[in-house]
Amino acid sequence: MNETGNLMELKEELILGKYDAALAMLDGFDHTPRLAQKRDGEPQKERSSGIGTRRRFRSTTPGLVTRSTARPEGVHLIERIEGADESDPLTSPKQASVLQALRRALAVAHVVSDQFADQTGLSALLKDNLAGALPPAKKGAFGELLAASAAISLHVFANTAAYLLSSTAASEGEGTVDIGEVEEVLTDNPQLALHGALWELDQDLALFAKDEAGVVHVVQAFCEKLMEKVALRAGSLPRLEPFRTVSYRVEADDFEINGFTASHKAKSTKLTMTFKKPNEVVGNHIAKYQAMKLAKMLMAYDFDRQLNPFAELGGFIFTFMGDGAPGTGKTTLIQMMAGMINDYCTNAGYAFRYQNLSTDSIDSYQGKSAQNAKAFINNVIDPKVIGFGTIDDIDQLAGKRGDRQSSAGQLEITAVLMESFAGANTVVRGNCTFGMFSNYPENVDDALRQRAGARFLVDGPQTREDYIDILHLLMGKNHSIPTGEHELFAAQQIKKAVAASYESHSKPHETGLLNVFDRVTSEIGALDTIAKLGTYLKGIQQADPRFTGRAIKNITDAVKVRAMNFELPDEWMENTDLFLAKDYETKKAMIAELAQPITVEMVIQEINRYADSEFRYADKSDEVAIENMVREFARNEEAKRRYLEGKV
Repeated sequence: MNETGNLMELKEELILGKYDAALAMLDGFDHTPRLAQKRDGEPQKERSSGIGTRRRFRSTTPGLVTRSTARPEGVHLIERIEGADESDPLTSPKQASVLQALRRALAVAHVVSDQFADQTGLSALLKDNLAGALPPAKKGAFGELLAASAAISLHVFANTAAYLLSSTAASEGEGTVDIGEVEEVLTDNPQLALHGALWELDQDLALFAKDEAGVVHVVQAFCEKLMEKVALRAGSLPRLEPFRTVSYRVEADDFEINGFTASHKAKSTKLTMTFKKPNEVVGNHIAKYQAMKLAKMLMAYDFDRQLNPFAELGGFIFTFMGDGAPGTGKTTLIQMMAGMINDYCTNAGYAFRYQNLSTDSIDSYQGKSAQNAKAFINNVIDPKVIGFGTIDDIDQLAGKRGDRQSSAGQLEITAVLMESFAGANTVVRGNCTFGMFSNYPENVDDALRQRAGARFLVDGPQTREDYIDILHLLMGKNHSIPTGEHELFAAQQIKKAVAASYESHSKPHETGLLNVFDRVTSEIGALDTIAKLGTYLKGIQQADPRFTGRAIKNITDAVKVRAMNFELPDEWMENTDLFLAKDYETKKAMIAELAQPITVEMVIQEINRYADSEFRYADKSDEVAIENMVREFARNEEAKRRYLEGKV
């Protein structure tokens, strides 16, 4: 996604100036299909008395047999859309909205194509070609620029139409139409490309649109398919960089064009999950505290600036991993965090989008799993919404490279997540966060796991008080059993519990890391300087070579989070005038005032927290591998014994 600094506004007068040309396309044109074949739908009506429809003529002249002999067909989309509902001869509001969206989409595509032509010198080449004065040396560049312009026109047309129709499609309710693949994708020049797309849209409307609701769903499905096909085609086309590096904005529609990325309206997803309150999460003190903080951090996002002060000041958690044994509360933590963000967004009037990447995203069709994962990422990072994306049981979804048990689809998902979470084009605006959850984090690819900037150890209830609290909570109210000598939920007081949890990390928990800590401190003394802390980090790296520079970055990010170790006051979330409605610079100043200085204790605790998790994963991974090898050796020995007994 492009930075807002590269935003170029498309002037409304330029778009309106293309309306006549767009309307002429919708009114009618002739097109000879080249890549697709006419589908068998309703019989084509005669346009004039005595002139019927005829079968395609096949030439018998040698050398012309392989040439397309398809006859030009008249495409009249206005007639097609208006005639979709035969029960009403008048054009309905929905039919009119579809036609208006198509006209405006074509106009925007023309304007963007013109802008591209002016930027790249294609306009001058077109004039030379028209005058018959195009130099032979420039014919190659001319063809490449025409193909790029055609791809841009197609994607912008489909993107704009889908965006403008999204509200109309939503009002029609759920409805999906399987129109098959889009085939007539031509890149000779922009006009021919649009003619081919409209010809195929006309074919699909004839087959699948039986009423006005069908018209909306068919156009929406066609635009989605066309965008996918063109985005794939654009990957192999040269000279598209001027289009990819500039964002275009249509102010009247609140619409932005960012390369070959589909745009979506800022609409919330309808959540059907059961939300949990923080007091319903027993144990998991640090994980719960960080989830509560992160929910409020997201609300500091400024939609005008498209940036979060926490992302600029440091301390924003873009990706995190929650790991723990089955039944320790990972799902409950997701329900709590999603519920908090949903309530905050509802109060502030923000669009909130929650999405989970599930096993349904793994597809046997090559490349489809990657497309599903990328669509998941794009839906969550949309800068017009507050987003929360989860990947539950990520060890089942994302394959481990080098593991023969990983399918091609799982490896595709791994590649997309790695590129999206910490790739060259990753932009952290602070409007969304991604949580990866797993019972077996040791089975997650090392490089992907290290892209989790924060670690939430989800270990469930630990103390006697925790178990009393969770039993009381889950028993409900349909009993009269006395509580006994226990102050309910006193152990769940978050500040007290978190302070104790952080303090416990002053020394490592895992045996392997504790040995490194004791050895380093015995050699150089207390870790109270940058040099000594760096020596400790080097000692960890010698014990575990996977402890790389990315691990150091994750630790320093976690330290910055600790420096922001405060919760935004609840009043700021409830009364929007106190914080949420203020401008970006004011929000930034208010947050900066609450920050606290970084201490040595913070750094040591965060090093130990992160390294403990890596040693825990490594120990589990190694132990599992050893157990598997032991079982394999035992099977081989038993097979050998039985084989020898059989020979005797």
